[in-house]
Amino acid sequence: MVPSQPFLHAVVFALTVLQAIASNTFIAAVYEHAVILADATEEPVSADDALALMNKNMDVLEGAIKEAAQQGAHIIVTPEDGIYGWRFTRETIYPYLEDIPDPAVNWIPCTDPTRFAPAPVQERLSCMARNNSIYVVANIGDKKLCNSSDPSCPRDGRYQYNTNVVFDPEGKLVARYHKYNLFRRETQFNYPKEPEAVTFETPFGKFGIFTCFDILFREPAVVLVSELQVDTVLFPTAWMNVLPFLTAVEFHSAWAMGMGVNLLSANTHNVSLAMTGDGLFTPEGPAAYHYDSRTEEGRLLLAELSARPRLSPTYPPAVNWSSHATSIKKFPGEKDTFLAAVRRDIFTFSELRCKAGNYTVCQGDLCCHLVYQMSNKSKDEVYVLGAFDGLHGSLIKYHWQICTLLKCKSTDLNTCGQPVETAHTKFEMFSLSGTFGTNYIFPEVLYSGVQLAPGEFEVLRDGRLKSKHGTSKPLLTATLFGRLYEKDLPHPLRTSS
Repeated sequence: MVPSQPFLHAVVFALTVLQAIASNTFIAAVYEHAVILADATEEPVSADDALALMNKNMDVLEGAIKEAAQQGAHIIVTPEDGIYGWRFTRETIYPYLEDIPDPAVNWIPCTDPTRFAPAPVQERLSCMARNNSIYVVANIGDKKLCNSSDPSCPRDGRYQYNTNVVFDPEGKLVARYHKYNLFRRETQFNYPKEPEAVTFETPFGKFGIFTCFDILFREPAVVLVSELQVDTVLFPTAWMNVLPFLTAVEFHSAWAMGMGVNLLSANTHNVSLAMTGDGLFTPEGPAAYHYDSRTEEGRLLLAELSARPRLSPTYPPAVNWSSHATSIKKFPGEKDTFLAAVRRDIFTFSELRCKAGNYTVCQGDLCCHLVYQMSNKSKDEVYVLGAFDGLHGSLIKYHWQICTLLKCKSTDLNTCGQPVETAHTKFEMFSLSGTFGTNYIFPEVLYSGVQLAPGEFEVLRDGRLKSKHGTSKPLLTATLFGRLYEKDLPHPLRTSS
């Protein structure tokens, strides 16, 4: 007698769950997708044309999902905008949206596609998860009708949300998250009325989810980690790299270390928009990452991660980020400071004129302290110690405190803070600390060629970012990136109207 297909699926699903329960680790995957974009148009396309474009992207994603499952992955994250792209107005994105129900309805679109309004994208994603016995995380658009009884209802009678969905290995919708911090160009979407803290349990830990720009704000990012104690964060993103501090792999790796959780970061890939860089990041550093600014190819990454990193014997100890810097009784003052811009942020810099030294730079309430020794200083390269304490952003303003050891673009000090991807100077050692007013600090070390430095630096319990040995590659930046969420200005655009 040949077993029925539902029976076989139940057996495979049960084995997958038992395997995950029996282990303190799980295999995670992320896919960096070179999105097939819709033609720019001022008029909405038909629903059939919209679905045809989305199916082209889902064909690619399905191939990655199958490959990940074949390699033993329990979960895969795909990028923000990965199914339809981003060339839209509020009107032209509408044919691409579906009504996504609350996961409490206990729905498997793959086996019950007609239960709600037509949802071919959710049905196909559900089937990808079910047919491959894997959790699938994707970013799509949600639409919700409203009327005049709702004073916040938009004029066109609907809310439109940038939305993440998660389907479990049975194909059931288990999570839905509406992006709360929209980037300034996302005028096609509405802000949710309230921030959502979305979590769900798996056999291999507690998961939270948010999207791209959300990572820089207290809600939902800090709430999920500090208050709801998730083990792993799922992070679809469409991240445009910004050196020297906000390149995707650099900041996302630092965020996972600073917050003490796993971060599964899946980026879109578009070289012309400087979109690249995804990874599987842990509290100890990157388990795997990818950065490619030259080709237009997607990339699948897999790695085995701790299911509950806080219980791991290698989990980093708590850090008092200002302890060392504030214990220095007398800072060696530097008179020869100068101001230069990192994008719009005006930093106070001091040039490192010698191959070795002990420097301090202050701005506002922040003093940054550096001890260093270069091994082969290049004559045509300038390094500086910099400090910034203030609000960042043009429209949406949020507060940073940053201490950085930074390579300048040229020997002209006016170029300090401008993007640079290559260097020749290596360091025998460096130790960077600051008098931070927050414990939300993210440690970054970036080498020439936009490469991370896993295992080559450590954060001491007194707040020093310190090289373990000499740098194996020339150094671009070593940075302590702090966020003072309580000093953020009120959001000027968060409204559902």
